[in-house]
Amino acid sequence: MAMDEKAPLEIRDNSGNPAPLGLLAFGMTTILLNFANAGVYELSSMVLAMGIFYGGIAQLIAGALEWKKNNTFGMTAFISYGMFWLSLVSLIIMPQLLPKIAGPSAVGMAIYLGLWGLFTLVMFFGTLKISRALQVVFGTLAILFVLLAVAEITDSPTVHLTAGVEGIFCGLSAMYTGLAPVLNELYGRVVLPLGPVKR
Repeated sequence: MAMDEKAPLEIRDNSGNPAPLGLLAFGMTTILLNFANAGVYELSSMVLAMGIFYGGIAQLIAGALEWKKNNTFGMTAFISYGMFWLSLVSLIIMPQLLPKIAGPSAVGMAIYLGLWGLFTLVMFFGTLKISRALQVVFGTLAILFVLLAVAEITDSPTVHLTAGVEGIFCGLSAMYTGLAPVLNELYGRVVLPLGPVKR
């Protein structure tokens, strides 16, 4: 090889997996909100703060790191749901901070939640190529958005309770999916299976 020729520089990405952070941020925030939906406690600053800092900002960070890893699905999911939490909190507090701006109507909220349900349904089809655990997360989330949209229109206590219970399950499934790779990596073996899809 000539003296002036250089071997191609190989850059390895040794950064950590950002998916557990995003999944845990989404899952834990979803659980807290849906305990409120189920009527266990009132919607309070606890849920809103969690929505801003963990459900919102932490997922944006996870999404940015997924972009760095060239993971389009992860980037799209985490940044989108991070913005969902920030927008949801804004919908709740904006009318109080800016009295001239009216809060959304029940129909408006139903359409907002329905759009997120549609987005989630399409993303669910993407999980069919990833893992069973993610299929559960996205599948139950799509159902949750539909239930929340129906609850907005009907204002039915039964639908609110159903959405709350289903949302808690969705959040727990996201927590499991986030914690599994952390423990599996630490122990060097499958502690919590994710059910990878056979290709």
